[in-house]
Amino acid sequence: MTSILSLIGREKELFAADIENQEEQLKVTVSNSRFLVLGGAGSIGQAVTKEIFKRNPKKLHVVDISENNLAEMVRDIRSSYGYINGDFQTFALDIGSIEYDAFIKADGQFDYVLNLSALKHVRSEKDPYTLMRMIDVNIFNTDKTLQQSINTGVKKYFCVSTDKAANPVNMMGASKRIMEMFLMRHSLEIDISTARFANVAFSDGSLLHSFNQRLEKNQPIVAPNDIKRYFVTPQESGELCLMSCIFGENRDIFFPKLSESLHLISFADIAIKYLEQKGFEPVLCSTEEEARDLAKTLPAQGKWPCLFTGSDTTGEKDFEEFFTDAEILDMQRFSNLGIIKNDAVFNKDLLLEFEASIHSMRKNLSWNKKDIVELFFKMIPDFGHKETGKYLDGKM
Repeated sequence: MTSILSLIGREKELFAADIENQEEQLKVTVSNSRFLVLGGAGSIGQAVTKEIFKRNPKKLHVVDISENNLAEMVRDIRSSYGYINGDFQTFALDIGSIEYDAFIKADGQFDYVLNLSALKHVRSEKDPYTLMRMIDVNIFNTDKTLQQSINTGVKKYFCVSTDKAANPVNMMGASKRIMEMFLMRHSLEIDISTARFANVAFSDGSLLHSFNQRLEKNQPIVAPNDIKRYFVTPQESGELCLMSCIFGENRDIFFPKLSESLHLISFADIAIKYLEQKGFEPVLCSTEEEARDLAKTLPAQGKWPCLFTGSDTTGEKDFEEFFTDAEILDMQRFSNLGIIKNDAVFNKDLLLEFEASIHSMRKNLSWNKKDIVELFFKMIPDFGHKETGKYLDGKM
């Protein structure tokens, strides 16, 4: 973790004190409990799975649509932690499928369900079909697995949210904000908690993760120079989720407190640190063509071409925030974890209307982005979405 911390401009782990203070209770609870982790082979899912595994759970079942990532996760866990006495199994299943429903019917006995599955990319809103899948995964699969948890007597349901759900400006963040509304509806029947947190450094599919691919393929490093973000490490993401799951009261949303240990840093600054750590001198380029051409010669000289530009794509937020002015906070319970306290506030009729509208679009196999955006605005009147007509897939 030390190398990742230095890349994101930090020296200390965020939650070390809180984890140390709660470790005994964590071990007792985990070792006496049964866990189901959904979306468990993604970066955050793997981090959560490891945090649970190393505390010797009675039962740990992990579901993910990616069989390759599941296989690598098992190799990683066996190589790092070995084995546990409890029941540890993985299942390559689509949460929205009938096979998953059969799995729950046959083996739905869990104390904690943690849902880490999500379409997380802002670029997922570029076309109406990927956007509809994002709605299905982020909202309706959550609602479905939550209802199944209620039906099977699960004690606690945790679902990861995002900082982008606070005053959202993109469809991904808005989908998570709407998901939080659905969570509130079910919180009358089951205890739920969630977490909003920063970008997970070098998570699968992220811009930082792509730096590794660019070096492997002798391609330029590209990053925005006008966007600063908060970053947590993969391990910290797993710790935050587990803390919220185990210690969160009904409807709590956990988030990392801002401090000297958690500060904004630009992608371009991380790119420079990354290349220097790899032994390369960054060389700034002015165009994509120049960067591609120099990638053929510079690496052999111990240098690497970089293109740092401003951002003009749809869905980019100028700044990040974990909570809004209207939300009630508990900043005293933990050293570096803040908690948003929620009442069961939701508009039942509006949620039903949202469900009916989306189901109608899907039944007719016909929808467009404009109709979905209008529906999102109805759910979130102050939604800050602005369409620029430009998307990340249109850039290098």
